[in-house]
Amino acid sequence: MKVVCTEKSQILGVRIADELGVPVADTRFSQFPDGELYLQVTGSLDDETIIVGSVTDNNALIQLMLLIDACETTTNTLVIPYLGYARQDKKFREGEPLSARVAARALSRGVSDIITVNIHEPEIARYFDAPAHDLSLAAEVGTYIGEQGLSDPLILAPDAGAAEFAGEIAAVGGWHADYLKKTRLSGEEVRMEPKSFEVRGREVVIVDDIISTGGTLATATGMLYEQGAAAVHAACVHGVFTGGAYVRLRAAGVKSLVCSDTIERACSSISAARTIAAALRKCS
Repeated sequence: MKVVCTEKSQILGVRIADELGVPVADTRFSQFPDGELYLQVTGSLDDETIIVGSVTDNNALIQLMLLIDACETTTNTLVIPYLGYARQDKKFREGEPLSARVAARALSRGVSDIITVNIHEPEIARYFDAPAHDLSLAAEVGTYIGEQGLSDPLILAPDAGAAEFAGEIAAVGGWHADYLKKTRLSGEEVRMEPKSFEVRGREVVIVDDIISTGGTLATATGMLYEQGAAAVHAACVHGVFTGGAYVRLRAAGVKSLVCSDTIERACSSISAARTIAAALRKCS
């Protein structure tokens, strides 16, 4: 067994290989003058290959498809730590594509099993043409929070849809979990506050599967401080941080911001490697 990984998932790929005790295949990446991508997996591959690649942008999607094709002579298990296009999982307007389905089908050919991590909606798994298993990093996020020395933190989801994820994280340390409730005060003014618990004097950790623009979290942070929160932290699985989101959140008063290495960032202090490796052992 060998691990091969795309350019955007080198660190996580090596960490998974270390957890499994298997080698990583050396892969060379380049780009032609017209923008087309090229790669070459050097050396021989074993009978079984673990392909690791997050779809963080269009090039990453094409590169992952090329890598799957380069490994066509082996039995391939595909690990997609972060699947871009997953948030377009339904047709919101007439004439739109089901982008999640398009990406899933494109990545299914040539693989025997697929592993995803905190995919936007579990139902997306049905779009793959190979058996797909979604993993959660709630325990890893909870463990990390527990190591930060916070005093009785309130684990807070940004909305009701993420409340279950927040509850799983809170269960690690036996903390309270809640979600932000929005109350419209006027046509332009909205108040956000925890549904069940007061934040006065408490440290709050806002948790979500993805932080993209960070706009809602930045607004919520300001309101939580107005409601008396002692400190506001943020943690997520997938740190997209588009449009200056990291700076926006820190400027809004978020004391610390952490994500996992499904998307490799400077603040990727939580690793998905151990959870993924455990799932791969079950698949093999």
